[in-house]
Amino acid sequence: MAGVTLSDVIVPELFTPYVIKKTMEKSALFQCGIVANSTEFDKLASQASPVVSMPFFEDLTGESEAVVEGTDLTADGIGSEMDVAAIIRRAKMWSATDLSAALAGKDPMEAIASLVAGFWARDMQKELVAVLKGIFGTIEGAAETEWTSDTTLLASNICDISAGSGNAAKWSASAFIDAEQCLGDAKTLLTGVCMHSAVEAALKKQNLIEMVQPSNDVGFGVYQGKRVIVDDGCPYTGTGANMVFSTYLFGEGAVALGNGSPVGFVPTETDRDKKKGSGVDYLINRRTSILHPRGVAFTSKAVANIKQGPTRTELADPKNWNPVYEPKQIRIVEFRHKI
Repeated sequence: MAGVTLSDVIVPELFTPYVIKKTMEKSALFQCGIVANSTEFDKLASQASPVVSMPFFEDLTGESEAVVEGTDLTADGIGSEMDVAAIIRRAKMWSATDLSAALAGKDPMEAIASLVAGFWARDMQKELVAVLKGIFGTIEGAAETEWTSDTTLLASNICDISAGSGNAAKWSASAFIDAEQCLGDAKTLLTGVCMHSAVEAALKKQNLIEMVQPSNDVGFGVYQGKRVIVDDGCPYTGTGANMVFSTYLFGEGAVALGNGSPVGFVPTETDRDKKKGSGVDYLINRRTSILHPRGVAFTSKAVANIKQGPTRTELADPKNWNPVYEPKQIRIVEFRHKI
């Protein structure tokens, strides 16, 4: 490694697309179909605006009419709504010390890119948990918003058994099926479930999680045919036996991913601080992206710096979200339970 600097091995034109591709490969959210990427959302994420608007037509409603000779049919209009996604801007810097082992490898750029991709895959999972807290949150006493005081967003997509007595409040296969039923006939699209590690541990003790070991990847858990994603950012309240956990069920493509590259955006660069000892090399990686729950518009009502986009805390604020799709079209369910 002696004499090798980050600028010697990092080629931004090769490094950046590799990190984006590898991040999606490493993401369990992407692998189980919860998060879906498209060129359309890549283009939207590349816009300079902090939010992007996505108009859509509502489903056709009403009843068909009998055909009666000489009688005119009644024309129904086609309504339209507006979905809005926030553009998320994030950055991370590492020193050469953090990456020293990778620098000593056979292909240091690929090794470092793989580490960076792993970081962003985990970061995307944390970002999504913040979004989920927001879209299922309760807006309390916010008279200036369009919602009434103490309104829970997506209430019809919440299955809450936590107030039950004894085992009735705890996770069970039957209760999980009830949670799926929140989506009605759209429940067949469910592909993944995101839970706290304490919930996963409880299910493992009961041998309810099946472990799958692909030949070319790390193993993962499956519950009732759905891939298990573990994240301790999943909300919980209370302590001990009274802890109430939020577990999330997802339909395929419920979350849209866009990897942006706005004009003037520098996703990868290296730097060097010559004044520190014998000098310190840095790798800086930036992401501009959309991670949007389809059908829940981002309102920006409680964003401090609108031009720069929301922080993770602001993504978790329910004041910043407003459902615009029919509930079962949103394809996300919150299951509140004890273990």
